[in-house]
Amino acid sequence: MKNKNIVEGIYRGTTKKFGFVQIADEEEIYINQKNVGQALNGDTVLVEILPYATGKTKEGRIIQVVKHEKTTLVGFFEKNRNFGFVVPDDKKLGSDIFIPKKYFGKAKNQDKVVVEITKYPEKDKKAEGKIIEVLGKIDEAGVDMLSIIKEYKLPNEFPQKVLKEAKNIQEEISHKELKNRRDFRGEEIFTIDGEDAKDLDDAVQVKKLSNGHYILGVHIADVSHYVKENSKLDLEAITRGTSVYMLDRVIPMLPKELSNGICSLNEGKNRLTLSVIMEIDAKGKVVSSEIAKGIIQVTKRMNYHDVAILLDTPQTDEEKKIFHKYQKYVKHFQLMQELAMILKQRREKRGSLNLDIPEAKVILDKQGIAIDIQKYELNFANEIIEQFMLTANETVAERFFWLEAPFIYRVHEVPEEDKVKELNQYLFSLGYKIHVSHDELRPKAFAEVLEKVKGKKEEALVSNLILRTLKVAKYESENKGHFGIVSKYYCHFTSPIRRYPDLFIHRIISCYLAKDYQVTEEWKQKNYEKATRMAELSSEREKIAQKAERDSIDLKEAEYMQSKIGEIYEGMVSSVTSFGMFVQLENTVEGLVRFEHMGTEYFIYDENRKILIGEKTHKSYALGDKVKIRVIQANKQLREIDFAIVPENETAIKEQ
Repeated sequence: MKNKNIVEGIYRGTTKKFGFVQIADEEEIYINQKNVGQALNGDTVLVEILPYATGKTKEGRIIQVVKHEKTTLVGFFEKNRNFGFVVPDDKKLGSDIFIPKKYFGKAKNQDKVVVEITKYPEKDKKAEGKIIEVLGKIDEAGVDMLSIIKEYKLPNEFPQKVLKEAKNIQEEISHKELKNRRDFRGEEIFTIDGEDAKDLDDAVQVKKLSNGHYILGVHIADVSHYVKENSKLDLEAITRGTSVYMLDRVIPMLPKELSNGICSLNEGKNRLTLSVIMEIDAKGKVVSSEIAKGIIQVTKRMNYHDVAILLDTPQTDEEKKIFHKYQKYVKHFQLMQELAMILKQRREKRGSLNLDIPEAKVILDKQGIAIDIQKYELNFANEIIEQFMLTANETVAERFFWLEAPFIYRVHEVPEEDKVKELNQYLFSLGYKIHVSHDELRPKAFAEVLEKVKGKKEEALVSNLILRTLKVAKYESENKGHFGIVSKYYCHFTSPIRRYPDLFIHRIISCYLAKDYQVTEEWKQKNYEKATRMAELSSEREKIAQKAERDSIDLKEAEYMQSKIGEIYEGMVSSVTSFGMFVQLENTVEGLVRFEHMGTEYFIYDENRKILIGEKTHKSYALGDKVKIRVIQANKQLREIDFAIVPENETAIKEQ
């Protein structure tokens, strides 16, 4: 019989040497530094749950490493005469890597390198390795992004066999294919994307009927027509799982011949689609829908900025010029705005969470150096596409749920009770609370708090706190609903160029359409199993992509702030901890103010109230407080920024 006190999980280290073991979806187990053993960050381990605990969290001792996550890692090389060390970029790894002289390769002191681990740590001995690739000098242009690519083992290039298959795809659409598709080419259809977007996988149209209802057409690139199951393109797409967007580059799921070419819904080109045509009433309810194989020819390729101008009164000469250029299409975008507003209001009424979290827009020069950071501005043109895609995704998911089809759903489960209690501790200090009604947690309870903070200084802060409380959305073959958007049925259908789950369900839908919805149980069973595997793999690839994308932003923010050392800014306290507080600036950059940089007074952390209190003056710092800080350190390699509190008699604040 198995010992119930010994469980398997993933070890997550911290920069302070202790860590936690995550047991599936259960609570984390705290691991004291002395009980980490030979585990490194990311390893699968067996942990013995100890009969005592230092706090609320269970405590454990790692007794065995089942599987090491990393076989290679990235870091910078510190060379001595007869040996060296690689200091990993992953500061939570738990060990520098000892490099014997014979394994230096061509590496020189302070080079950024890839090291293969040859021996994992034992007792008091560090891990050992050999250098297998030199990336370049730390400050050499492009080495920083290349380091992230190597750290996460992102597939930076396509194999030649995959590229050959992509180049052999015929662009011309056969007459036979056209006969089997609904022809939308005589209709006015638009893409609305970012100005720099090249992989355009969704196009939209709206019409209004005499009964006051709307017809919403969402046309999605029919990638499954070109990427056949088990082809070289398909197997490579499975491996990648998703496209990765890293500021100065995209690592696409599919080669550019497809992602920017034949699959991209480029203006004026014949393009194959999987189209969802929905009739929506005046209250935003989808009263009927149809899914069809289609062919379109996009009327105009629009961007969010220009559409926003068309929906407003142009002020500047440049805006008037843009308005005049697209004036004949204005009625289309006004109708889109009208419908999007109805759909948004319907969602808000049922409690959908509108998290207003500002994103950083990092501006790079030609060498890839960060020269500015701004808050990414959203407008209602973004909302139009957001609402239309949400509606299409829900419509598709609901139809195939009731068909009991093998499918991949986008699942977002109810947050844990303990997490909500912890959130309420933070919110209480700001004057808010998430109410639990009849022991049931509803999204509307979160939505009500978000509505109360709208337009207030703490809006972004509260949105962030709620985001940290919510569970992470993931892909599953079983439908469990989506808490955040209050949807019983939800999937990702609208981005098959850049997400594998979308491509997978396009194949499922295409098969149902081809067989007039008469599929065999044997076919269903085979694809149920595949859906489960693809959902799990896609969730893992998504996590890796998000980490790489986040690291690229953190790195460039630190790089930008290196040129701001000594400058003074105003910011808001975004988090309070036992070792200091984090402060976020107007441009979204966040830095840490350690206790030793808070002046001459000693501060005490009040965990219950989530505030810092001065021992003598009782001056306090709480979430949402405005503070003046000076930038005192920015470390690009550690991806960390340090601030210091500015004495009240200093008034010079840097304009951002």
